[in-house]
Amino acid sequence: MESLTVQQLAIYPIKSCQGISLSTMALSEWGPDLDRRFMLVDPNGKFVTARQHPKMLAVRLAMQMQGLLLSAPGMSDIAISLSLLNTEQSPAAVKIWKDSVTAIQVNGELDEWFSDYLGVAVRLVFIPENSFRQVDQNFYSAQQRVSFADGFPLLITHQTSLEELNSRLEQPVTIQRFRPNIVIAGGEAWAEDRWKHLQIGQTEIELVKPCSRCVMTTIDPLKLEKAKEPLSTLSQYRRTSLGVIFGQNGVNLAPGLIQVGDPIVASC
Repeated sequence: MESLTVQQLAIYPIKSCQGISLSTMALSEWGPDLDRRFMLVDPNGKFVTARQHPKMLAVRLAMQMQGLLLSAPGMSDIAISLSLLNTEQSPAAVKIWKDSVTAIQVNGELDEWFSDYLGVAVRLVFIPENSFRQVDQNFYSAQQRVSFADGFPLLITHQTSLEELNSRLEQPVTIQRFRPNIVIAGGEAWAEDRWKHLQIGQTEIELVKPCSRCVMTTIDPLKLEKAKEPLSTLSQYRRTSLGVIFGQNGVNLAPGLIQVGDPIVASC
């Protein structure tokens, strides 16, 4: 039996901006609380990410009593008040991948802040409780909502697999390149390819799809420059019919709490 534990936890409240490291993660029907509930869109409502604007990866977020504090190079700090978000705010029809989603606009001050920082016109939107975006039912047939994550509520990676990948790279990368919610320690490299179910305390997670990786992994989060790695090396031995894979997409079966250090039971 593999000895597995939770090594790291993180949420990414604004899609493509920096994550927030957690010691305890609360899971709801959305997946990790607050994860990817916010997103930038262009004037046509199409989602905007660091694929087009790597500077988004330099936007730092911190939790505070009433919401989130945002900071970025050359910009004054600005806050998002979660208590002011409600379903009566201005609705916004937005597009993420093939999905059309009803969101709400946060406020004009934040739109201006992000537009000034990126040098293009963008708006910040939030997916509210009364909006439902379905996960890909080709991989998970039940009704299951997802926020503005690419496809599923949870992304889980394996530290041992990262170490194996780094053994092939001239310059090692950190797990943050892959933007996971849960990082698992222990076990053999690539064992996650076989896992179907995780039990973490009282929390059950179904692993439903390997995560295909894109150019986002090649952006250095410090220099904000694109290169070929680690995608080039991964593509040599981790290419499947779904693409170049690293990590697993998951769905939590009920609300719960996960803590760093929790033991994990993985079933194949």
